[in-house]
Amino acid sequence: MSSSTQEKSPQQLPTVRRALLYDELPKSHARCNLCERRCKIPLGALGFCKTRKNINGELHTLVYGDVSSISANPIEKKPFYHFWPGSVALTIGSWSCNFTCPWCQNFSISKFPPYPSRANYVGPEDFIKQTIREHCQGTSASFNEPTLMFEYSFDVFKLANAQGLYNTFVTNCYMSLEALRMLREAGLDAINIDVKGDAEAVRKYCGADVEVVWRNVREAKRLGMHVEVVNLVIPGVNDREEQLRELARRHLREAGKETPLHFTAYYPAYKFDAPPTPVATLERAHDIAMSEGAEFVYIGNVPGHPYENTYCSGCGKLLIKRHGLEVVRVDLRNNKCPGCGRGIPIVGKCREAG
Repeated sequence: MSSSTQEKSPQQLPTVRRALLYDELPKSHARCNLCERRCKIPLGALGFCKTRKNINGELHTLVYGDVSSISANPIEKKPFYHFWPGSVALTIGSWSCNFTCPWCQNFSISKFPPYPSRANYVGPEDFIKQTIREHCQGTSASFNEPTLMFEYSFDVFKLANAQGLYNTFVTNCYMSLEALRMLREAGLDAINIDVKGDAEAVRKYCGADVEVVWRNVREAKRLGMHVEVVNLVIPGVNDREEQLRELARRHLREAGKETPLHFTAYYPAYKFDAPPTPVATLERAHDIAMSEGAEFVYIGNVPGHPYENTYCSGCGKLLIKRHGLEVVRVDLRNNKCPGCGRGIPIVGKCREAG
C-alpha cells in the first residue's frame, strides 16, 4: 500500500479515524495513550502495534471498523463462565497486537498490520443490526487484541447498551487506565483478562510488564465490571508450581476469591513448538488455586473434564454442567445453590442448551 493511500482523509477511508487518546508533542510528534507502551510516534510513522499512525501531527487509528473476523460465539468460548452462561455474543476481531507472544493461536490476524485501502469495513450501526439479526445477546471484541479497536468499541458499546445488549472484551489488558475507564463509561460490562504468567514470562515472551495487567484487573473490579481471569498454561514457560501458586495468590489479592480463574491448555502455534499442556498440569494448577482459597477455578480446552463445570463453593453440588462450549444442564434457583442456598456470583440468566 502506498503512503499516499494511507494519507487519505478519514472521510475517504472509513477505517482511518482520529484517535481518542493521545498527546500532541513538539516537532509534530504524538504520544499514544491507548496502552501502557505510550509510544512516541514521529510524523508519518506507526506505533508499536502498527494500528496507530501520526498523520500531520495528529494520531489516527487505522482499524476503526476494520473487521478481520466476525462470528456468533458461545460466551463460554471467551471464556466467560459466570456471565450470561449459555448466551451467544457476536464477536469481532481486527488486526495486529501490542504483545509479542510467540505462541499466538490467532497469529493469522494478530501478527499482521492493517491495510486501510483493503479494509472490510463494518459500521457500528451495521454491527449492532447483525447482532440482533443473529439473535445474539451481546457483543464481544476478541480474536486479536481488542484494545486496538478502542474507538470503534467505544461507539459500538453505547449503541449496544441502548438495545439491551451486553458488551464484553477478551484482552491482555495492557491498556491505559484512561482507556479502561472510558470503555466502562461507554458500556463495557464484562472483561476477560489473560495474565499469561509471572513477571519473568510476560517480560520475556510478551515484551510487557505484568504489573500493568494486575493493576487493570484491580481497576476493572473497582469499576464494577464482571471480571474473569485466564492463564494459558505453557510447558516450560509458566507451568512451574511456584509460578502457579504465585499467580493464584495474586489473583486472590487483586480479583478476590469469587472471581473465576481459568487455566487453559496450550497447543503449538505460530513460532512456538513446546508440547501441548498435559491435562495433569492443568489439574495441578486447579488444585493449587483451590488450596490457596480461590472458589471458582476452571480448566479449559479439555472438553468433558469435570473441572469445566461450576460447583457450589459451599456444599460442592454440581450447578452448571458444561461440555466444551456448551452448557448442558443448569441447577440454580435465582443464582443460588438449591442444596445449601448459597449465592453464586453469576451475572445474567443461565441458558441451557437446546
